[in-house]
Amino acid sequence: MLCLPVLAVAQSKTYDITAYGAQSGGKINNTQAIQKAIDDASTHGGGTVVVPAGSFMTAPIVVKSGVNLYLSKGAVLLGSPIRKDYSMGNAIPLISANGQKDIAITGQGTIDGQGKRLLADLFRMLKNGEMQDATWQIYNPWHQKQPEERNRPKLIAFTDCHGVKIKGISIKNGIDWVQDYKFCEDLVVDSINVESNIYWNNDGIDIVDCKNVRVTNSFFNADDDGICIKSEDRNHYCDQIYIADCKVRSSASAIKFGTASRGGFKNVTIKNVEIYDTYRSAIAIETVDGGFMENIDIRNINARNTGNAIFIRVGHRNRDTVSSSMKNIYIGNVNVQIPKDKPDKGYPMEGPLVPGDHHIFPCVIAGLADHPVRDVTLENINVVYAGGYDTRIKTVSLDSLHTIPEKTPEYPEFSMFGELPAWAMYVRHAENITFKNVNFSYQKPDLRTAMVFDDVKGLRLDNVVIPQAKTLPAVALKDVKDFSKSNLKLPVGDDKAIVVLK
Repeated sequence: MLCLPVLAVAQSKTYDITAYGAQSGGKINNTQAIQKAIDDASTHGGGTVVVPAGSFMTAPIVVKSGVNLYLSKGAVLLGSPIRKDYSMGNAIPLISANGQKDIAITGQGTIDGQGKRLLADLFRMLKNGEMQDATWQIYNPWHQKQPEERNRPKLIAFTDCHGVKIKGISIKNGIDWVQDYKFCEDLVVDSINVESNIYWNNDGIDIVDCKNVRVTNSFFNADDDGICIKSEDRNHYCDQIYIADCKVRSSASAIKFGTASRGGFKNVTIKNVEIYDTYRSAIAIETVDGGFMENIDIRNINARNTGNAIFIRVGHRNRDTVSSSMKNIYIGNVNVQIPKDKPDKGYPMEGPLVPGDHHIFPCVIAGLADHPVRDVTLENINVVYAGGYDTRIKTVSLDSLHTIPEKTPEYPEFSMFGELPAWAMYVRHAENITFKNVNFSYQKPDLRTAMVFDDVKGLRLDNVVIPQAKTLPAVALKDVKDFSKSNLKLPVGDDKAIVVLK
């Protein structure tokens, strides 16, 4: 467990924003008053800037060293709904800090980005030609036309800050990443509530190249990834990250490493997370931009109505010669229920549909032939699939595994390889993979093989349970070396349930 230092934000003096002229009601721009209170507190050695009960609108403000921005019970800090207030180029975050020490946002109040009104103003500007830069509109990997991310303001963005505390507050209605912590050290996020269902790319929280981080007792409901750990700089990496006792709902993935993965990730512990109504993966571990991934420990995850259980990927999306690597991954005590229908159906901004007809996607561990995923243990895993099989959908036969595309440089996602030959688990290009006390089952028959392993060096199946198999084999091995098994519970004897492919 991480032992972070007690933040040194001064509490001896308070600075009420109304004493600086701030007025509630949600219509007056209070930026100058709020910023003056922050500046005075920091200049005088630190203190608590109090936002009292009421609705106070503001354009971008900057938090400075020694300041605790305290949102009282009933206080709402409203982001300006006027896009020009965030600059005419790259959007300035609503609340930012850069290179500061001992800063905090605490209390029982709310930060409300007023995303619907802000987005409407942004599209008005685009329609009227007030934003001439063509890069305002792009196509994301799912071919959706939208204003570019850099021109949509984040709600909180702290960069290169030491000693950061975010506690007790609610954050809602962003139109980009809700929180972005980059190059920060000694970051504590505790007991916050995030609701952001206004637009795409609005991750619940992004931890980017940070060290010594605790995220606990918090709720995230976002239309993009819920809890996202990223590495955007080749010379930096995430280290000593602890995430526990959280609840996540997402129209993307709930727990996500990447996709930005240039530097790396190590010493990450995630436990006791409840996930529900999540469109993509409960757990997505991806390094595709030349970064390393090592010493990841994830356990006690319960996910219901979630589109995919576990997706692990090493790729090479970067254009230079630096290769990604992954080793020492432990995932234990995981229960996932995979439905037939779209898990986030009916939410304000559903995740975009996977193109084409397909069966339910299995868990995936996929590396590259020259850079395999290494040293992965899955223990005490129970995944229940809705199952079902459509004969109209073309599937991949066991003698055609070579036709499954590698998609080495592409965006990593649980559906990226298209239709797969396995209904429970597909593993390719991996070393030292262990399954211990793992149970895969379906509610309706699926004619595909349960588990398919292709190019795996060092595979152990210990107490793996596959109670149903409409067709055999239940386990297919191709180019698998150093295979061992014990106490398997397959629908028939091992001699019929396991096949070695040439």
